[in-house]
Amino acid sequence: MNLMCPARILLLPGDVQDPVVGDRIAQVYAGPFEAAAGTRLAEHLGVRLTVVPELAQRPDDELQAIADLHRGETVVVLGADLGLKLPAIVEHTGDGWTRVPTDNEVTLSTYEQASEKFRESIPKEPNELLIDLLAEGVAPGARVLELGSGTGRDALELERRGFVVRRTDATQAFLEMMWADGYDADRLNAITDDFGGPYDAVFADAVFLHFDRAQLAGVLRKALRAAPVLAFATREGKGEEWSNRNLDLPRHFVMWQEEPLRELLTATGWNVEQVRRSESRIGFWFSVLATRA
Repeated sequence: MNLMCPARILLLPGDVQDPVVGDRIAQVYAGPFEAAAGTRLAEHLGVRLTVVPELAQRPDDELQAIADLHRGETVVVLGADLGLKLPAIVEHTGDGWTRVPTDNEVTLSTYEQASEKFRESIPKEPNELLIDLLAEGVAPGARVLELGSGTGRDALELERRGFVVRRTDATQAFLEMMWADGYDADRLNAITDDFGGPYDAVFADAVFLHFDRAQLAGVLRKALRAAPVLAFATREGKGEEWSNRNLDLPRHFVMWQEEPLRELLTATGWNVEQVRRSESRIGFWFSVLATRA
């Protein structure tokens, strides 16, 4: 425990399903009505659960007491209402509770500020390799949910090949870009939002590389409920990195080795049909086709 650092508290809703918990968690706390969900989560994480009787009535005081016990650590709390959209990570800095942006939220902020620069920095051509892979899993006419449509580059080729595409993105700037080009597009954050559906396939080109490993597990489970086929491209490598490359603002990247990626897909209910490896100017990529197990 680091007594000089504030506690970091991950607030989750009491009815949470498939919780995305990526940090090393010291303990789980829950209100009385959230005790059952807290028990399941604590058992999953291999940590202790403490039920806090007054958590709903006195969230500020109870969270402060929890924070004082866990300086320098991360804990999960279910059932505390600070008026924030959940899940949320908060710290107490002495002047009240401060919401801590996630790595993904910092990355999305970069795309909001630099969408045009991003459009100029990427190849004009669509990802033919990934689209070819999708075409091996579903036929023309299939309804495809595209996560992270970005500039809309891939969606144009998908539609040219006969797929019916729902364009989505978590970044308002990219939505406005697609609207200006004359296309419908919906706001959808793959981490926090429901995917809707059903669809015939989920397609994500260079999107999953911005999710940490726990977030990706949650996204894969949601994709499994939404469609029986999944095609995505993500970067090969080790570890994680922050980079200002091309956009002069920070983006967070998570790289994968093939075997751990296959293991995660299997653990979240997917059969891996194909993994193709390719190279770009920034490194190697995996293009993956998976089907519902």
